Parts: sequence; C-alpha cells; structure tokens
Amino acid sequence: MPDFREEEFEMPTGTIKKLVSDRGFGFIAAEDGREYFFHRTGLDSSVNFDSLAGGERVSFEIEPSQKGPRANRIKLA
Repeated sequence: MPDFREEEFEMPTGTIKKLVSDRGFGFIAAEDGREYFFHRTGLDSSVNFDSLAGGERVSFEIEPSQKGPRANRIKLA
C-alpha cells in the first residue's frame, strides 16, 4: 500500500544581507537570486533578532504581503 505521508519540501535558503536593527527588519539574499524583506516577527522562536549580525545562512518560507513576497518562519540553516 502506498505511503501517503506529506512529502517534505525544500524551503528556500539564503543569507541575511542587511539588518535595520532599530526598526526590526532586514533583507535576505536568497539562493534564487531574489531579495526578500523580513520583519523580526517572522523569525522562528529559536532565532534572536538582536543577536543577528548579517551573513547568517537561513531557511525560510515565502508569503505574500501588500508590498510583495516576504520571508517568514525564518530559521538558521
């Protein structure tokens, strides 16, 4: 009998490119060549925004927003 478990899909990955610490957001340079905005509320609970310095490798989900696609559920890769 076939196994109908949900298949795991690859989450996009990238690097924290820029942080605007005093405003609580930043940008991720994704491996697909695009750049995604993120807000500190989009970070996984295991990631501390204030400890980010830029250059960290991350995985994330992409979600629609009023200003275009943004990163959400961001985890260190």
